[in-house]
Amino acid sequence: MKKMKKKKILKKKRHNNTKKIVNAVLIIFIIICTILLIYSGYQIYLWHNSNKEIDVQVEEIEKVSEIEEVEDSPKTEIVNPPKVENKADPYWDYIKLNLINVNFEDLKKTNPDTVGWVQVMGTNVNYPFVQTKDNKFYLKHQFDRKYNTAGWVFMDYRNNKTEFDLNTILYAHGRLNRTMFGSLRNVVKKNWYTNKDNYIVKISTENENSLWQVFSTYQIKTTTDYLQVDFSSDEEYLNFLNMLKNRSIYNYNVDLTAQDKIITLSTCHNDTDKIVLHAKLIKKEKRN
Repeated sequence: MKKMKKKKILKKKRHNNTKKIVNAVLIIFIIICTILLIYSGYQIYLWHNSNKEIDVQVEEIEKVSEIEEVEDSPKTEIVNPPKVENKADPYWDYIKLNLINVNFEDLKKTNPDTVGWVQVMGTNVNYPFVQTKDNKFYLKHQFDRKYNTAGWVFMDYRNNKTEFDLNTILYAHGRLNRTMFGSLRNVVKKNWYTNKDNYIVKISTENENSLWQVFSTYQIKTTTDYLQVDFSSDEEYLNFLNMLKNRSIYNYNVDLTAQDKIITLSTCHNDTDKIVLHAKLIKKEKRN
């Protein structure tokens, strides 16, 4: 009988201990879930707050920005045109498009880092862009240099902001609310590609206004091979251009030579992928 009682007592103790462990695990689980919920809620609050601040910033920029379309003049230069004039090639329609001319006086008062303005047809990309001494600052600062995780559109610090390099690169976050380069994800969609009016990027700087024809768009696992800005020879550069062209998910039927300058727009699509657009310079005009 004593042995039976001992067994019952031990069994009860084990049961109580197990119950305590289960309860402790459950409490820990609830605490972890609560912390995660609070953290997620805080992150959502920060995201919405960043978006609000960007919206206010964009409104302020729109109030002071003077942007006009300008027709060709004797100073307008067609850059490296195709050797054969094929009227079916939309290039011959593109070079008739107006350039944009932006007054940067008030923008530079807000931020002396202002370099230019970029428009991408078929997207919401229509912003001034900046440049500083690194590629980090404007990942977490808005146009007026205030801290904001939404960041801003910025030029690679290695690029020449006056003359532009063979490959000039602009970056911005791919915001889910389609601000910054969020709408750049359009360029890998079929309905964007089927509208040939979209294949144009317009840029205005204090030095010149320019027109760029898209020749490659794609989504790719994060890499840096398309971010090269210095080339040791024409052959190396041409190989680079062909790599970008062959990587495109659509065929834009654009010929490239070692004499072409290109613009690269790069943004994050998710934690592992980037959305990239490349366009070549087809028309420019020096400013007074």
